Amino acid sequence: MARNFRRERKSAPISELNVTNLIDLGFTLMIIFMITTPLINQEQTIPIDLPSQSQSSQDQPDPDTQFETITIQKDGTVNLSGESVALDALPDTLAPFAAQSKPPVFRIRMDKDSTAQQFITVMDALKTQRLTKITFDTQASTQ
Repeated sequence: MARNFRRERKSAPISELNVTNLIDLGFTLMIIFMITTPLINQEQTIPIDLPSQSQSSQDQPDPDTQFETITIQKDGTVNLSGESVALDALPDTLAPFAAQSKPPVFRIRMDKDSTAQQFITVMDALKTQRLTKITFDTQASTQ
């Protein structure tokens, strides 16, 4: 008599859900956000009270445009991309940017209580280096 060692096959749906890939995706996204968030908020670390403007639609910049930030605080301190710079040394600090084949666009963040002379000094430094692409950061009026 021959013996049959095969098991009986039963058709049953798989009721388990493999979540390993979802966990890997979650951790990957978390790492990406942990790395990029400090880079996005880097220029926001200098607290200033921006002047306000009325709300209006704005054009979006070219995606491959390079931006550098100049922050003028109300006490007269000037920061270029997060580094403190003396006002009289600003033209020399801007010289490497002027030497680039495609100079960056300079974002001027100015405290609303800073003086006009500080603003004129920064604009004069940009003008002496022939850096003419400039934008101004403001905050939308809440009225």
